[in-house]
Amino acid sequence: MEVPGSSKKMIATQEEMVEARVPIPYRDQCAHLLIPLNKCRQAEFYLPWKCENERHSYEKCEYELVMERMLQMQKIREEEAKLKQSQTQKGAPIPLIPKTANA
Repeated sequence: MEVPGSSKKMIATQEEMVEARVPIPYRDQCAHLLIPLNKCRQAEFYLPWKCENERHSYEKCEYELVMERMLQMQKIREEEAKLKQSQTQKGAPIPLIPKTANA
């Protein structure tokens, strides 16, 4: 199971995520890191300094996913801007309301 447009593969299976009771919004490419983090948190009574390594690796994975999505969105916006610019260069449509009417 892969997410289209992402460089990361899904490592955790749906069965593993259901068994570990991972909430649906958190079932992404970093779920394989969230499962041991949640187990560590439960074992250590959610003490914030106990599971630092697991938390850091999970947060780094999530950060990389966000940065990847931002780069994809930036490419889409640049393509739309180029398309819009090429359309305006071909022939600008005549506006129905002149700009002087808005004054």
